[in-house]
Order: sequence, then C-alpha cells, then structure tokens
Amino acid sequence: MDKLTLSSKTTALILIDLQHGIVGIDTQPYPAKSVVEKSAILANRFRDKKAMVIYVRVDLSKMIQLPVDVSHGDPKTPPPPIASELVPESGVQQDDPVITKRHWSAFSGTDLEHRLRLAGVETIVIAGIATNFGVESTARSAVGLGFAVVLPEDATTSISADAHNFAYQLIFPMLGRVRTAAEVSEALV
Repeated sequence: MDKLTLSSKTTALILIDLQHGIVGIDTQPYPAKSVVEKSAILANRFRDKKAMVIYVRVDLSKMIQLPVDVSHGDPKTPPPPIASELVPESGVQQDDPVITKRHWSAFSGTDLEHRLRLAGVETIVIAGIATNFGVESTARSAVGLGFAVVLPEDATTSISADAHNFAYQLIFPMLGRVRTAAEVSEALV
C-alpha cells in the first residue's frame, strides 16, 4: 500500500448523514458515537489545514419514494424534523457547507459536484453512516465523476459488520484508497 499524501488545497472531507435519525440506529462494527467522534476530529484537522469540510444530511421526511421491495419508511408518517438535523457532536460549524439530499448519494440532485469543482477539489475523503448506503453511493458517484476517493474505514459503520466488511474488503479498494482516520489525518498537508 502506497503512502498516502493529501493536499489540503485539492482535498475535501465529506461527512455523510451524521444526523439524529441516523446516529440513533444500531450500527456495526463500530458504534455510531465512535464514527461521529472520529468524523469531528477529521473535520477539525481539515479546517486547521484550510481544507474544505462538507456535511451531508438526508431529509428523511422528503426521501424520494420509488417502487422498491423494502421501503425507506412510510411517507404518510414522516419522522420529526429533528431526525434530519445534524448532531452537534459531529463538529458542524456555522460556516461549513451543508448539502441536503433526498436519497443515498450526496451527488444526486444536489450542487455538491459544482461546489467541489469551483473549489478545485480533486480528492474527496468520505466518512459517515452508513457504509453501504450513503457512503458507498457517494463514493461510487464520485469515482464516476472523476474524483479520487479516500475512505477511512474506522470513520464509517453500517447496519451489520458483514455488510461493512464486504464493502471495505471487496468494493472500496477498487473505488479508492482505504485507510484509517488517523492515517488520513496524518496524510493531510
């Protein structure tokens, strides 16, 4: 594995769905609280290096409802608005851009790509919850748009350890570079 070096001028941190309605679910292999803490530490490091930090949240009451076998919830009884708000422990700051999405990928139907291109971003670090939903969908979209991707394994988690491990062992190494949150933090110059 090559030594990772990330330029703060061309690298952005994207934190996925660190919101009340998501961090409250049972996650594996890491507790959501641990992912939130590592994400906040990464965000502070990126800010210290003047690198872009973007938070992404899903509007759970306005999710795109498509014909699927397993629904994302009952649109007739949407969750309370607080479910879609970022948790303060995520480290979100008033000046941080917040992208609101209506499905899994942070790119679909948002201005995320435009913001990244305007800022000269070439590489994105993606962390958050859940590994196989928002994180993976955003990583796949990013790669398809030509961004380099870095995925800090211990700063993401999923609904099962098997699902998380499948992504990190078989999918993510082909989409980008897999490291720990500490390695990502150390690599940012």
